[in-house]
Amino acid sequence: MNRLAHETSPYLLQHADNPVDWWPWSAEAFDEARERGVPVLLSVGYSSCHWCHVMAHESFEDETTAAYLNEHFVSVKVDREERPDVDAVYMEAVQAATGQGGWPMTVFLTPEAEPFYFGTYFPPAPRHGMPGFRQILEGVHGAWTERREEVAEVAEKIVRDLGGREMSFGDDRVPGEEELAGALLGLTREYDASRGGFGGAPKFPPSMVVEFLLRHHARTGSEGALQMARDTCERMARGGIYDQLGGGFARYSVDREWVVPHFEKMLYDNALLCRVYAHLWRATGSELARRVALETADFMVRELRTAEGGFASALDADSDDGSGRHVEGAYYVWTPAQLREVLGDDAELAAEYFGVTAEGSFEEGSSVLQLPQQEGVFDAEKVAGARRLLLAARSERPAPGRDDKVVAAWNGLAVAALAETGAYFDRPDLVDAAIGAADLLVRLHMDDRARLTRTSRDGRAGANAGVLEDYADVAEGFLALASVTGEGVWLEFAGFLLDHVLAQFTDPASGALYDTAADAERLIRRPQDPTDNATPSGWSAAAGALLSYASQTGSEPHRVAAERALGVVKALGPRAPRFVGWGLAVAEALLDGPREVAVVGPAGHTMTRALHRTALLGTAPGAVVAVGAAESDELPLLAGRPLVEGEPAAYVCRNFTCDAPTTDPERLRTALSS
Repeated sequence: MNRLAHETSPYLLQHADNPVDWWPWSAEAFDEARERGVPVLLSVGYSSCHWCHVMAHESFEDETTAAYLNEHFVSVKVDREERPDVDAVYMEAVQAATGQGGWPMTVFLTPEAEPFYFGTYFPPAPRHGMPGFRQILEGVHGAWTERREEVAEVAEKIVRDLGGREMSFGDDRVPGEEELAGALLGLTREYDASRGGFGGAPKFPPSMVVEFLLRHHARTGSEGALQMARDTCERMARGGIYDQLGGGFARYSVDREWVVPHFEKMLYDNALLCRVYAHLWRATGSELARRVALETADFMVRELRTAEGGFASALDADSDDGSGRHVEGAYYVWTPAQLREVLGDDAELAAEYFGVTAEGSFEEGSSVLQLPQQEGVFDAEKVAGARRLLLAARSERPAPGRDDKVVAAWNGLAVAALAETGAYFDRPDLVDAAIGAADLLVRLHMDDRARLTRTSRDGRAGANAGVLEDYADVAEGFLALASVTGEGVWLEFAGFLLDHVLAQFTDPASGALYDTAADAERLIRRPQDPTDNATPSGWSAAAGALLSYASQTGSEPHRVAAERALGVVKALGPRAPRFVGWGLAVAEALLDGPREVAVVGPAGHTMTRALHRTALLGTAPGAVVAVGAAESDELPLLAGRPLVEGEPAAYVCRNFTCDAPTTDPERLRTALSS
């Protein structure tokens, strides 16, 4: 066992018995390199990364390669999900040098952590124009021993260039109608009208962009925005990217048609998409959206919830195919023969319904299950029976591995999704699951100063400090939970986290945000990225949480911070709308107010419940909801809000200035949908 044996990251633990003498990212590793006078090999990946596993099997498990590494390098292994700051800094260098990036990321550093040579996956021997990993190691070792000054100059220049990229994205001006209309036009140009989604292959689920489109439709009535959102969601839900048996979404589709996925399932994708489909149902009443939202929520609870009540990070793409081979997609794909084995005479119907053919849509004649465009022509009872039998049979296959570390940010996204989905569809078990995860975040991830730890595993907190997205997404989850439950403690916890955002992550001069705290470990540069990736950027997530908190409490500093942070959306929205979708959604909320809804009445009263549910189902962008006893001081929105003639009532406000209260759910629905 090497030094990774005592880490909490499943990815690092996968390498704990490698013959490579791995170090975790630490000052001690660089001290060792300095003392020995050797460079550092930095290898960054994550547990469910297919090519990370391939390179590990080919190179890091090879005794000869490991011996060369141990003699000439200090080798450092990093889980990108545990240390997104380290990943971001060096990925920026890789992309600047090579024009592309990806994982595994392979970077060679000086003992001062300065990068000088880059790559991603390297095969063990030269292949398809790529040099072999052993060739790379020998070349780097030769350069280090024979041309050390030249290497130092290259490293210094790279660090200097990276430092020069630092920008202040803050802007005193918030995005307005012109920028949001420009963003919509840009999305329309990139929209794939025949297949849904944006751009070409590979296609990633555009959850943040869909959220913007739904909010834009709600505020402006744009039918084009709604059509893009609705059609994209329907194509994904009918495609292979969605698990037609067990629910939940794979990471992305390798083709434009959403047919063949990269089969890993990530918590963050499913949390974001669960919420998006719930919001699509709220806007349209689509039965498909309702089903997918609930199935995705059930998937998260069933397959990702940990014993401690949190949610695991991911399920692997690969699994044993039953013959000893570790194969991508083996758990999910079917051949006609496999259908016949499970379903007998109903196999032909199932093959037609799910698109399973002799030729197959995947590898070796297997097919990824999809849904037909016209479901009504099939016998619904037979289809439901076939689905149950296939799911039961699939559960007997060797299951994909699970990365069971709990990431604070992604659990915050799950809390928000499960709380809202449970409230919309009268599923208190889902709300309870959200509360359980939120309790774990408070109990294990927050210290007595409300500082967040990024990860935990098996009830043991990791050593790495939370980054901006952790504070923002956990605050977002707590705010959603406060709206659903009416419990002021969640609003209070959100306030603690957002106070840290103001104090530790915000440039007081410009309002720009950094991804790491001011007192965090110093890297070669302080990472700062306002653009969305697979999840909302910490920057835009913080803007959204700050705005919601300000709307719940009337806090002017939090609202001002949200508005200053949205300056980046004014700059980037019309030019790159696909990469600031969450920021555009927050801007929609800002233009709408956002509306603040106070529902006052006795807990458990029929009319209190009806008004509260109506408020939660309102489509006004980013509306916040408080529910509780009349004139309660537990939630600021309730203060000074009395009953109306002794009956529960709802107040719709902007900036704490309210319209006349109503006791009629229909009037409230109208007030929140116009």
